[in-house]
Amino acid sequence: MAHSGVSGPLAGIRVVDLTAMVSGPLATMILADQGAEVIKVENPAGGDYTRLAANQRNGFSASFLNNNRNKRSLTLNLKSEAGLAAVRQLVAGADVFIQNFRPGVIERMGLDEATLRASNPGLVYASISGFGDAGPYAAKPVYDPLVQALSGLASVQGGSDNARPQLVRTILPDKLTGMTTAQAVTATLLHRARTGEGQHVRVSMLGAVLAFLWGSDMGSQTFVGDERPQAEAASFIDLIYATADGYISVAVQTDREWQALTRALERPEWLSDPRFLTPALRQEHIDERLQLTQDVLYARTAEAWLERLEHEGVPCAPVLTRSQVIHHPQVGANTLVLESDHPTAGPLRQAAPAAAFSRSPAGIRHGAPALGQDTDAILADLGYSEDERRRLRETGVTAPGETTP
Repeated sequence: MAHSGVSGPLAGIRVVDLTAMVSGPLATMILADQGAEVIKVENPAGGDYTRLAANQRNGFSASFLNNNRNKRSLTLNLKSEAGLAAVRQLVAGADVFIQNFRPGVIERMGLDEATLRASNPGLVYASISGFGDAGPYAAKPVYDPLVQALSGLASVQGGSDNARPQLVRTILPDKLTGMTTAQAVTATLLHRARTGEGQHVRVSMLGAVLAFLWGSDMGSQTFVGDERPQAEAASFIDLIYATADGYISVAVQTDREWQALTRALERPEWLSDPRFLTPALRQEHIDERLQLTQDVLYARTAEAWLERLEHEGVPCAPVLTRSQVIHHPQVGANTLVLESDHPTAGPLRQAAPAAAFSRSPAGIRHGAPALGQDTDAILADLGYSEDERRRLRETGVTAPGETTP
């Protein structure tokens, strides 16, 4: 059920959002879900490109809806001085300004940190880039697959340095960057609350992915002077197993879990197999171990195996399709998917905010905005008269005919 009213730990924080596509909009949607007032500034000629994405209903794409709820939309032509002046006036009363243009673009527009901080010394200024602000790739166009390639993620996903690299089949760098940025902005707001100081926080997609990978996938590069080649994969078999009628995942780490697996699979002889006597040996002989496990699991249905595995205390789960996930009792019991009514797009199903707060709940206050639906109200709040707002519409600074719905 959608929440009404403004709540959340960031209630009272105003964010001016000049981002588009996914990384920036996801970051600002997380802030909006947590109570911030996010004003999304869009070009009157079409707005955020994801508005045009496939899978639409009544003019709203799923992509736009799923990255822009709880925001207000203000259209301004930022190639006009009047549009830039309105943004500067808006930022003067804001807490956060966030943009994801290529390095150098925001400076050429006249919306650089120094300019905006002159009228708002405590401003949290956030910049998202693809490859970072310096170096030979800084000015290159960037999309998620390019970051997967350059960061080593595609090689990790491929398994071995000698195997064909593989893309993760979701835009992980984009979304990880959005989450990293939301956390960084919140940390910067905490610093400002303690010191009164605003600052510039920068997040690159490349940096976010490298930081993400290091904790589990870059051990071979950790010891300086003792780097190890990563030519071999841990295993060419993943932890998804076929059963007689579907797929399950089974993962065992400890001796206790290994013993439980041998009981569930009725293979007590594995306990005395010299290849599997210790966790180190089981890792060394991982391909043989996983293949033996797979050979046994073919014999019964997924439901039958899950019941046996759970009874013995073996970590396991069914492998669900996207249409099955939304109806699984575990998802329902924790209210991880919410349904709400969008005034134009109709009934929507979306993921709940991932973090739950006991005293200041996050939630869905309203769906993603129509292009420019809040332009008139926002400009009126800034002190623009009705005649001034009309002139902005007539000169194309804002989209024609915009009024508050």
